[in-house]
Amino acid sequence: MYAQAPAARHKILIDVAHGQKFWNDPASMERMDPNFIQRVKYMTEEITKTANSVAGEIGYVKGKIKQDHLANCDLLFIHIPSSKYDAVEVEAIRNYVRKGGSLFIVMDEDYWSTLEQVNANDIVTPFGIKFGKNSPDSLSGGYTKAGTITKEPLKVTTHGARIVTGGTPFCFSTQSEHHPFGVFTHVPDGGKVVAMGDGMVSLYMTSWNGVEDYQCREFMHEVFAWLLK
Repeated sequence: MYAQAPAARHKILIDVAHGQKFWNDPASMERMDPNFIQRVKYMTEEITKTANSVAGEIGYVKGKIKQDHLANCDLLFIHIPSSKYDAVEVEAIRNYVRKGGSLFIVMDEDYWSTLEQVNANDIVTPFGIKFGKNSPDSLSGGYTKAGTITKEPLKVTTHGARIVTGGTPFCFSTQSEHHPFGVFTHVPDGGKVVAMGDGMVSLYMTSWNGVEDYQCREFMHEVFAWLLK
């Protein structure tokens, strides 16, 4: 009787080459602030759990994003960069999505970086999505609508966000549904995109302003599961 070959695992790449404000490779952080290292290790442990829950494994892009990086990638995760992607990188990411790849891209309000610093819209506008201005909703806390991605409503962390338009909105402030900060789309004959205008839930910040029960882990699992389905 022959042993079964191990099941192939999804390849999830995290971009850490464009001035990301939070994510990094813990193995490359020896000389950084110990508190920051501790935070990144916590997030890395959490996203590794998320990856495991969808039969995935984590890797990092530490230089310019090229076609070769994305050739065996199932999900590209870009979280609050602070520098521009050059034209070759933008085209590589667009082609990756057009050919069936999945993109999870996160910006935030004008604090960690701006749309002048980061050309995020060059990446997502061909797929009918656009990062817009800061949301006027100022209260902490948000939720997801039950539907394609989250089967039940989830309570998600947010405080100060960027409006995202296009696609199908599914993340909203508790203040109103007029300014969505999370949308998704399935590109015709291509891949999938989730675009977020707030970075807290994808930092696994389960506690904020005295609230302890934000469902970040559940959110990340559901988003990854949909993107990799």
